[in-house]
Amino acid sequence: MSSRKEAAARALWSPAVRGLHAYVPGEQPQGTGWIKLNTNECPYPPSPRVLDAVRDAADERLRLYPDPTALALRQTIAKRFGLTPEQVFVGNGSDEVLAHAFCALLRHGRPVLFPDVSYSFYPVYCALYGIEPQPVPLDEAFRVRVADYRRGNGGIVLPNPNAPTGIALPLSELTQLLEGNPGSVVVIDEAYVDFGAESAVTLVDRFPQLLVVRTLSKSAALAGLRVGFAMGHTSLIEALNVVKDSFNSYPLDRLALAGAQAAIEDDEHLQALSARIAASRQWLEQQLDGMGFDCLPSSANFLFVRHTSARAAELFSALRERRILVRHFKQPRIDNHLRITIGTQAECEALVDALRHILSTSSSAGAPISAPIGTP
Repeated sequence: MSSRKEAAARALWSPAVRGLHAYVPGEQPQGTGWIKLNTNECPYPPSPRVLDAVRDAADERLRLYPDPTALALRQTIAKRFGLTPEQVFVGNGSDEVLAHAFCALLRHGRPVLFPDVSYSFYPVYCALYGIEPQPVPLDEAFRVRVADYRRGNGGIVLPNPNAPTGIALPLSELTQLLEGNPGSVVVIDEAYVDFGAESAVTLVDRFPQLLVVRTLSKSAALAGLRVGFAMGHTSLIEALNVVKDSFNSYPLDRLALAGAQAAIEDDEHLQALSARIAASRQWLEQQLDGMGFDCLPSSANFLFVRHTSARAAELFSALRERRILVRHFKQPRIDNHLRITIGTQAECEALVDALRHILSTSSSAGAPISAPIGTP
């Protein structure tokens, strides 16, 4: 398309779109032979019960719309977490659930608080819905200070464990956060909670302003199925449903509904996957520590690390040349860190071998590791 035609086409964009800086997901490489440790996917297959349920749902009923209320799935989630179906909302991945929460519950003409180093979709949602973002700095150890959130706000969004740091708050501090903000919706994003953190879902009946958001993309190994859900007071869920039914009454198809229900029911498989990943995380942290990396204490399925002498951008590029992908964020405070997803044990060992070779080669040559070769 010529530059003139492109300019004419862009003139048709709405003012809202022109001002947006969209979320940039991690690289999804084409072809085979990559070790993919950059998007926090589960390295192991989902429950066999999920695959059976999806196959069983793939029949002539696909000509019919799915249940717009997702009642069977909500009943399963409610039973698993000791709630009622009216306290559960489901959507097309936790990103959609979060987007609806920003629109339905956080758009009050006042700033929304979230950590300054956190999930980079939060400021995108703020821009999309015209909400003032107010990042709250983590302390020097990259930890959330609950006391910093005792200020006027239109809502709070807090990942627990935080991403990309992996650091989790205990339930006692989440309780303090909720007690200090009785008039604001507090969204706890628990995408990684199954890998070692305490869930706030036990506080839902105690605090009507609490919304807990979960995903099946991580610990349930279902990133390709796109299912997320929220749990909270019935009035919060009602607001989410109003937004959902004003946007898309059928966010989950029949296959997703069937697979998600089977995943929730097979808690034994989820716990086994989480334990396996946590064991590899502990092993990888020990190996990286022995190579001169500083690793933040992680309760997630990734490590957030910084080498004492090698630059993160150069390590990222050198690993990519070896077809190993990790995540490098070019934002203030963390531009010299790497986020490394916990893969299979074999993938973790391959990463360690590659890093040892990269660091030893650099040390003996006394030269930079590599020239950056692309965008993370």
